[in-house]
Amino acid sequence: MNAVDSPYKPLDVDTLPARLVEIEEVTSRLGQDTSNWKVREVGDGNLNLVFIVESPKSSIIVKQALPYVRLVGDSWPLPLKRAFFEYHALTRQAERDPGSVPEIYFFDETQALIVMEFLSPHVILRHSLMQGVRHGGLAKVLGNFCARTLFRGSDLSMDTTKRKEDVALFVDNAALCDITENLVFSDPYFDAEMNRHTTPQLDDIVAELRADIDLKVEAQHMKSAFCTNAETMLHGDLHAGSVMVHGDETKIIDPEFVTYGPMGFDIGMLIANFLMAYYAQAGHEASPGERDDYREWILSVVDETWTTFSTEFSRLWREERTGILYQKTLYEDQGHEVAAEQALGHRLNAIWQDTLGFAGVEMHRRILGLAHNIEFESIENEDLRSQCERPSLKLGRQLVVNRSRMPNMAMVLDLAREFEGKKHA
Repeated sequence: MNAVDSPYKPLDVDTLPARLVEIEEVTSRLGQDTSNWKVREVGDGNLNLVFIVESPKSSIIVKQALPYVRLVGDSWPLPLKRAFFEYHALTRQAERDPGSVPEIYFFDETQALIVMEFLSPHVILRHSLMQGVRHGGLAKVLGNFCARTLFRGSDLSMDTTKRKEDVALFVDNAALCDITENLVFSDPYFDAEMNRHTTPQLDDIVAELRADIDLKVEAQHMKSAFCTNAETMLHGDLHAGSVMVHGDETKIIDPEFVTYGPMGFDIGMLIANFLMAYYAQAGHEASPGERDDYREWILSVVDETWTTFSTEFSRLWREERTGILYQKTLYEDQGHEVAAEQALGHRLNAIWQDTLGFAGVEMHRRILGLAHNIEFESIENEDLRSQCERPSLKLGRQLVVNRSRMPNMAMVLDLAREFEGKKHA
């Protein structure tokens, strides 16, 4: 893709059209008459500028990285190269699970600029979960996306040379990995400067968690796995804000935290965000119990996401295991299909335990750390908010510490209901 030959400069609604009109991939969609363009800045995330550009012909999304953390300001610098990593992650995800991510129209590394498909009238999944909206096929898309991208980005499938080249490419995304390593795995468990939580309503349980030796040890085991176990290319930030939905259509966005890590990380973060949305429902219903059916729907999505993931991962294991790990020459080619299935069972169990551990840590950091989620944060009554957050913190602790004692999703979901004080519908 051709780059715009000019130095980096953050764009705004006034300067963006003059930059974009130089790009053929843009004008072929929007036309060249910028007076007909409508530009809106819609970024509500923690890091980037995001614009919607519309013309009578079509519309696009433009995402530009800023040289700092937008949530904090220029006191926290970040390299612009994260846009480069996001672009390459999206191209690989599109290859490994076609149709799951927005189409990329143009990438300019110098401007840290990605121009892509405008998903309309899609909304961020978080907003649907707060409004009590159901989406058919959601779990299947998410489970398949995790299975296909994680399996096909690993030594179970990839050509070993290409995989090692990818590891070398994405390992340079160190600044965003540093954010994950500290804000997710460490800061929630001590009185870090940027931490915040609903006070004083949660002060007691926060003190309890930070004094919990077993929890702190296990959380650091999860951090060690994230830092050292480069199994596959991760999305790196897969949560309800990284998913867009409309009706029965689901798309995954924003993989700028891409890195190589353990397979359970992406699906663990995803499941954690559904569980937090489950607990947040009390803050968004008009009367107590009004959304009990919807709560159960959320838990059914959690269950189906994992079932879909494990089913699709198993299919890929049997049909696409062409990498250097668990080679068929050692198993099926010798008539040892049983051994291949045994090895698959071992791998799925390891991913399952990692999934639970990463889910628990994510549930803690979204309540105790810097970056929270809107499902809780939009509950204005702090007493009610804390009542929603408290069971999430408790479940998170169980998932981290007792992950090896939870053999199936049914046990996890029953525990979620127990902490919520709900019985199975």
